[in-house]
Amino acid sequence: METNNIELITRMVLQAIDKNEKKGDGFVVPIGVSARHIHLTQEHVEALFGPGYQLTKKKDLMGGQFASNETVTIVGLKLRAIENVRILGPVRKASQVEVSATDAIKLGMNVPVRESGDVAGSAPIAIVGPKGAIYLKEGCIVAMRHIHMSPKDAQAAGVKDGQIASVKADNERGTIFNQVKIRVDDSFTLEMHIDTDEANAAKIATGNTVTIIK
Repeated sequence: METNNIELITRMVLQAIDKNEKKGDGFVVPIGVSARHIHLTQEHVEALFGPGYQLTKKKDLMGGQFASNETVTIVGLKLRAIENVRILGPVRKASQVEVSATDAIKLGMNVPVRESGDVAGSAPIAIVGPKGAIYLKEGCIVAMRHIHMSPKDAQAAGVKDGQIASVKADNERGTIFNQVKIRVDDSFTLEMHIDTDEANAAKIATGNTVTIIK
């Protein structure tokens, strides 16, 4: 009788441990490494490429966005430049340049970390195209790392739109990323976006995965 009780208690403890381990398994998210790129208004597209010019599609991206065939040169305040920066379409209501921290050093600029679209008070930048140039008094940012997901994915992961989470990369670097913004929309495909600096430091490539640890 005593032996049976011990066996029962042992099974219950093991089941409880198993449940706790499963709760801590986390939600797996694929990585997409984002290189420097630009979003432009139609007015700025025409200033750079000529009147009536329309961006041409190179590759479809999530949420109706696409990588265009068009590239430009960006120039910092110290006249240091980075060439062949790709434009993402479609056009937006405000122009924005997203670079890595290493790019910012090369440009000789102090560029803040911001969520996409939050450009108020950000760094100035010049953009040079084949038909002209523009100067943005603000609009250059280092993008805050973030995860795109659908409402269904968010429910499965136990997170909400706008939440700040942490994720872990279980590779030889064993990196934990804090300050990861959750972005939820029906048009999104599950993917965490980090820039080239973050990817290189953590030895992560597009297609690798991380786990949300909250």
